[in-house]
Amino acid sequence: MLGACAPAMQGDAISPGPVAMDPSGPDPRVGLSAGWMDAGEAARHMRLVSNTPRPTGFFNPQNPGDFPFANSDLAFQGDRVFIGSFNGFQIYDVSNPASPSLVTTVQCPGGQGDLSVHGNLLFMSVEELSGRVDCGGQGVLLPVSPERFRGVRIFDISNIVQPRQVAAVQTCRGSHTHTLVPDANDPSHVYIYVSGAALPRPADELPGCLRSGGETGVESPFFRIEVIQVPIANPQQARVVNAPRLFADPQTGDIAGLWQGGRHGPGTQQTAATDHCHDITVYPAIGLGAGACSGNGILIDISNPASPVRIDEVVDPNFAYWHSATFNNAGTSVIYTDEWGGGTAARCRASDPPTWGANAIFTLSERRLQHAGYYKLSAPQTATENCVAHNGSLVPVPGRDIKVQAWYQGGVSVFDFTDPANPREIAFFDRGPLSATNLMLGGFWSAYWHNGYIYGSEIARGLDVLQLLPSEHLSQAEIDAAKLVRFQDYNPQTQQRFAWPAHPVVAHAYLDQLQRNGGLTAARLSAVRSELDRVERMTDANQRRSGLTQLATRLDADASGARDADRVRALASVVRELAGAAR
Repeated sequence: MLGACAPAMQGDAISPGPVAMDPSGPDPRVGLSAGWMDAGEAARHMRLVSNTPRPTGFFNPQNPGDFPFANSDLAFQGDRVFIGSFNGFQIYDVSNPASPSLVTTVQCPGGQGDLSVHGNLLFMSVEELSGRVDCGGQGVLLPVSPERFRGVRIFDISNIVQPRQVAAVQTCRGSHTHTLVPDANDPSHVYIYVSGAALPRPADELPGCLRSGGETGVESPFFRIEVIQVPIANPQQARVVNAPRLFADPQTGDIAGLWQGGRHGPGTQQTAATDHCHDITVYPAIGLGAGACSGNGILIDISNPASPVRIDEVVDPNFAYWHSATFNNAGTSVIYTDEWGGGTAARCRASDPPTWGANAIFTLSERRLQHAGYYKLSAPQTATENCVAHNGSLVPVPGRDIKVQAWYQGGVSVFDFTDPANPREIAFFDRGPLSATNLMLGGFWSAYWHNGYIYGSEIARGLDVLQLLPSEHLSQAEIDAAKLVRFQDYNPQTQQRFAWPAHPVVAHAYLDQLQRNGGLTAARLSAVRSELDRVERMTDANQRRSGLTQLATRLDADASGARDADRVRALASVVRELAGAAR
């Protein structure tokens, strides 16, 4: 969570630039009534399909924002949604998104409970000193204890109604978040990148850990991540196999080689020192990861999953704390988020700078990052609403870069960043504050697209299911094309490449985009639509194949004089795929 400039390397200053806002009419998010389950709601171009409150044992009825019961991040497996929590996790069946059903809950406190799934295994981050090896809720009172657990738990979920902990890998600083990394050359193993943000435990509790002194020494638990190797068939043998120094200075070897902490000059942010990553998103299809690492954004080569290597870094004088990252589908841009205020503060007020607590969008070319633009929620929030950029994912609309994102009590925002320098909001959903008088923790921790719907982990209000609606910004064909992309196991920090099957709706999505941006003349668009519809109605496969091939050839010719030649070529490619699929 600026105009064009040279690549923003360590120490470079970035000048503030435009932040895209949607100016269309009064914003209904302003002035919503407060409440827990009865707060006012506002939506534009999306609708709330269902809300499922947190189950018993996962909320404090006296304090809906009680941190030990907060919902956290999400993972997905087919029609199942896994919701992490500071008190354990919940599993829902969402085969009917209008009425999700609770499959089971596991009470296993330890914070913050981020989850990933892989086949029959579920991974869970544990960071707090109260975490116990046995998942007990009584905490750990002694400063050094064999009962304490901080690291990554592994559950067997082959019996989905009775998850069973089968392994627990201890780490020095615990696991604030983690990232599941597959190995294309060895499908019998997966790797877990552990991002630990807390103070390290003493060596008396876990050998090799240093709790005080020597923070920058070669044995320091700071300035690194930990890599866990997990044999899928024998998860009990999971172990830490590497602790790469991703922040080291390549010239001197100093492990504290990136941002040292502090301000960048007058009027800039107080940026955290880079001694850990908050979150890492990997994109195995392109062999890269993007680390949001407290004081820097970094680019990582993950071609060898066991030994990630930093290959680029950027700094932003408007960022307080680099929080998370998202690649676009083509791997040509990266969004980093700034969690200014730590997620518990009101940072979307009208008086807050529009480039603080925002997204910074970078282009990515030849494995180098260059700043392009910012995006921040456009609707001002109240002083009783914690709000800042948080977790989100891509929406798989062909030909466009669209992201859905959580902003805590700022709600859910959907924005287009196809032009990284000019991102624009196209849909939103929001509720009023939990309290009109007091700042309370709440709102959306995460909002992700999965198999046709948007799922939101609402800290205080449970599981939300949302649906995009057609508008002048997004057509029904584009939404239907997005629904064609389906994943079984889906962990948002492990990005998978979108691929669309040969289907007429994909062609119509491109046609709608060309109409919206004037990329092809109105007369030619009308002719292409008519010809596509005519050919698709043909019952003879050979005639349909021939007609589609001829249409693709004519579109190739159209591209040379089109205002949006790349999109016309993409349309021609889709039509050619339809011809190849004609039976």
